[in-house]
Amino acid sequence: METRDQLILFTRYPLPGRTKTRLIPALGAAGAAALQRQMTEHTLNQVRSLLAQRIVSVEIWFAAEESASTEAARQQMQDWLGSDWSYQAQPTGDLGLRMADAFQHAFAAGMQQVVIIGTDCPGLDASRLAQAFAALTSHDLVVGPATDGGYYLIGLRQAVPALFVDIDWGTATVFSQTMAIAERCHLSVAVLDPLTDIDRPDDLSVWQTLHPAIVNRERPFLSIIIPALNEAHVLPEILLPLVQQPAVEVIVVDGTSQDSTATVAAALGATVLVSPPGRAQQMNAGAAIAQGEVLLFLHADTCLPDGVVDWVQKTLAQPGTIAGAFELQIAGTLKGLCWIERGVNWRSRYWQLPYGDQGLFLRATTFREQGGFPELPIMEDYAFVQQLKSRGRIAIAPVPVVTSGRRWQKLGILKTTLINQLMIVGYWLGVSPHRLVRWYRGQL
Repeated sequence: METRDQLILFTRYPLPGRTKTRLIPALGAAGAAALQRQMTEHTLNQVRSLLAQRIVSVEIWFAAEESASTEAARQQMQDWLGSDWSYQAQPTGDLGLRMADAFQHAFAAGMQQVVIIGTDCPGLDASRLAQAFAALTSHDLVVGPATDGGYYLIGLRQAVPALFVDIDWGTATVFSQTMAIAERCHLSVAVLDPLTDIDRPDDLSVWQTLHPAIVNRERPFLSIIIPALNEAHVLPEILLPLVQQPAVEVIVVDGTSQDSTATVAAALGATVLVSPPGRAQQMNAGAAIAQGEVLLFLHADTCLPDGVVDWVQKTLAQPGTIAGAFELQIAGTLKGLCWIERGVNWRSRYWQLPYGDQGLFLRATTFREQGGFPELPIMEDYAFVQQLKSRGRIAIAPVPVVTSGRRWQKLGILKTTLINQLMIVGYWLGVSPHRLVRWYRGQL
């Protein structure tokens, strides 16, 4: 049976620093983004309950970041919330223009009753959503007023663009202004019970009261952050041993891959972010949403050892240690790889200079105090480790990570070693990292 009822959900991807910004003073950028994620998922659970009661078409209208294409943003939303929903990008403009456009779009598609909601209202449940649609059978307009003077729900039986013009969005007068316009337009209005939106730090107690299990969910000890670009084929081997471990969260930051990297990572149980390409930028983005006490940065072609949590705990517990990494083992049959491994492990242990492919880990507080990875196009791990060395010891766990030997296989041991050393020399001589990375890519 074809439905003529449509529910439109306005939301955005929970990117730290770009969502729930009024809560950042209380929760931090990552905490505010995590709350946005929880509230959106909670709201969709209520929508699923509504769908069990009545036939309703559902669309998720997402706000896309200026730096991302619409298709990349849609894929990001789908990787997060699943492919069961229909996704539409919100147009540019203020909230009123965007809602007016959504209503116009729905009615042009033949819908007869359309309701728009956000994700900020934890008290909005399936029964109130059903009540809103029922009210539209006898009223032109249904509105759910918020206790801050706005509204958490609005529904119409036909497009009324005037309802969204000359409204002071984000103020305590939104509901009253909307009611005045409805009266001038001679609309019959149904008003639902008032509920509280979660917009400001003072509102957080409402969310915690209604959803204490979510707010108090156990914090993971270890967040494993994996920057990836076109690595769909290697991710299963890397992720499967990690995603089911207790006290561990796995975050894959996809640098806008051309393959199914994000889809594979999400299907395997990792949290997935999409970021502009660049290892430093991707790792910083993953760290911004990580909930773990300790952050571990892992290349997408590198396997961690068994018992990784224990090794991380033991290593960081050593006196004076500010960060750690693992010994390196290179997968492959080329003669001479064992000598490369020995050189790397000697350098790491005695000079305290592990590189990014050795699974660098440190406490989240230390990482944030340090300001994250310098956003260089190359040598970001080298620069970061040099900064850390001035603050404490970098200890090496006595077990190896196993990294792919594909680059050594492709270029040969001598050429790969020479390229690596030239990057270091160039960096120390002050050659621009942008020039270095162009030369480096030209050799691959």
